[in-house]
Amino acid sequence: MKKIWSVLPLAAALCLTSTAEAVYEAKSDTGTEFFNYVENRRREARDQELTEEQEKLLADIAEAKERLPHEPKVGEPTPVAFEGDDLVYYSGSGEFIATGKVDILQLEGYRFQSEEATGNLKEQVVRVEDKAHVLQLTQGAPRVTLDGYKTVYNYGTKTGTMGEASGKAGEYYLTGKRFEFYPDHIVVYNGTQTKCSAKSPDYHLSAERMEIWPEQVIKMYNVKFWIKGKVVGSKSYEESKLGEKGENYFPRVGYNSDHGVYVRDNFEISLAPHFDLNIGAHIETKKGVRSNAEVVYGNRNFYGVLKYGFYDDSDARWIQKEPSFEIGYGHHIDGLPIGYSFRAELGHWRQNSVTSTHHEYELNLSHDPIVIDNKYLLFLSTGYKITQDDAKNVKHGNTTVRGMHYNILLGREFNPRTAAYVGYSYNKNNSKNSVFNFDTDDFSRKLQAGISYYLSPKDRVVVGVKWDADNHRVDDVDYYWYHDLRWRGKKKKLEVRWEFIPW
Repeated sequence: MKKIWSVLPLAAALCLTSTAEAVYEAKSDTGTEFFNYVENRRREARDQELTEEQEKLLADIAEAKERLPHEPKVGEPTPVAFEGDDLVYYSGSGEFIATGKVDILQLEGYRFQSEEATGNLKEQVVRVEDKAHVLQLTQGAPRVTLDGYKTVYNYGTKTGTMGEASGKAGEYYLTGKRFEFYPDHIVVYNGTQTKCSAKSPDYHLSAERMEIWPEQVIKMYNVKFWIKGKVVGSKSYEESKLGEKGENYFPRVGYNSDHGVYVRDNFEISLAPHFDLNIGAHIETKKGVRSNAEVVYGNRNFYGVLKYGFYDDSDARWIQKEPSFEIGYGHHIDGLPIGYSFRAELGHWRQNSVTSTHHEYELNLSHDPIVIDNKYLLFLSTGYKITQDDAKNVKHGNTTVRGMHYNILLGREFNPRTAAYVGYSYNKNNSKNSVFNFDTDDFSRKLQAGISYYLSPKDRVVVGVKWDADNHRVDDVDYYWYHDLRWRGKKKKLEVRWEFIPW
């Protein structure tokens, strides 16, 4: 094996990143949010695990640094090592030919492998006509594994192209008919994205063009959403902030005892910087189409939303806002494990025959999860809420409810398969003292408990219990099996949701 040293910052632009990942989330009011927290933390830990070849890359970089003739000076290109069964270099022209298990190692965290590579050290160009394998593992950038053909890369200008390619960026599997690399971004043409490793995944996203920017933004044009080889939705444009947990792209399909079979989807249209139009569509067999539209302004920790249409809660109870305006602000206090938020909403609400001018004002405080004895997680939150209604077609239509609410929940992961929680909460607002029975319980004090058990990495069962502490009775029991079936044992209602969780 022959080796030559150069200053080859190869593949510096190969920073493929992914769209916002979908949050693993149950829709329940029995406290099962704790399992959402546990599952998302486990998924993040799995995503951070190094593969065998990534661990080898780090080891090879450490070994190569020890054999450097001198420490690189600040501002100098990071050295690169060439290895191959046969290396030929023409000093006059700068051309080189490397054949037989070619390995190009760049000490910033890149590996470039092929069976044959040519190029020019003076022009700082590398060319691979056949298959090339690229591995990226640099601090602050997504981990990338990419296999492609007809690769040309200029490591001086940090520009290049790659033909048909496939690979993985973070936890996302990507393909593209053509990749273009620029100093500040990457363009992928006719690309696909999924979190499923299967050769033909059941569902994936495709786009005519994807732009991946170092500001952790991915822009996608003419986007289609596929299930079992069929297009189930499309958007002309989609932009996501990388690393943020967001809504699942795919439509939600399910069954509810009260409403029958339903299909639900959300569409986001960018109007201007910080302004978006969100459209939500819900189609069900029993009551037809229910939709809503929102004009959303978001900037840093502040948001404002103008809402119009139908909204439902975790008990499949609906409210119509025609319209309603909401503002909010949230911030985590620097240097303290405490966050706070404020929200206010004013609008015209309708539920069945009841209409009202509805006001809500709410201030919340929450503590970061507290670890106890390396076994337990304690969640604490509290707040104060004021609700005012001027209702028609109902007795005592003018109502004002104001008071504290607080939540205490203690959870534990007993082992990789089993987790459980118990909690207590109080909320002055309930359906007995409110005009609308929307997003509220019929009582103020409740106990919650639940247990989760993993059947396999992709399947788990959950039981969540809600106890009415005002009337000393079980209010409901939720049984979940992901993906995603819920039986409301106390109310004897069945809900099945197919949410296309991108494992």
